[in-house]
Amino acid sequence: MNPSVSDTPALSRRGLLKFSLGASAFLATAGLGASLSGCSASIPANGFAALRSSDLPCLRAIIPVMIDGAVDSEKLTAAVEQTLLSLDNGLNHLSPEMLKLTRQLFDVLGMTITRGPLTGIWGSWENASPGAIRDFLQRWENSSLSLLRMGHNSIVQLVMMAWYNRAESWAHCGYPGPPNV
Repeated sequence: MNPSVSDTPALSRRGLLKFSLGASAFLATAGLGASLSGCSASIPANGFAALRSSDLPCLRAIIPVMIDGAVDSEKLTAAVEQTLLSLDNGLNHLSPEMLKLTRQLFDVLGMTITRGPLTGIWGSWENASPGAIRDFLQRWENSSLSLLRMGHNSIVQLVMMAWYNRAESWAHCGYPGPPNV
């Protein structure tokens, strides 16, 4: 007698190993493709010390969603650009190994082959709706995969540190600023 579909576990040990092997091969292929295509070049974008041109579309799409409600809509574009400069300054002071890991995260978010399956953003970041970006952030925050949860935490911490490093953000949260010494 053959077991029915409902009698078998949803994911066996063998199935999990096959899935893990396939996912590893997919990510290795994507990483190799990025390095061969020049996607992961470490040349900073014009006006930045650490952020690359390939990092900017993703960040320019994510930052407005993360600081939504903290800044007036007419000042949003300037706030995003100033937050990018603050983020760039922070990244420029990271250890080389931490910067390398951060760039790998940005590469995964920037490459079409990995962005679609991992984030649900199948088109370019410029065309992603705020709702789709919120869904992506929530999906990563609540993911069963620790790697995606770590990626979410990294993005949130980097952007929030860059945002709250700016005096413009202090009034929104009631912080009067550092004391005069």
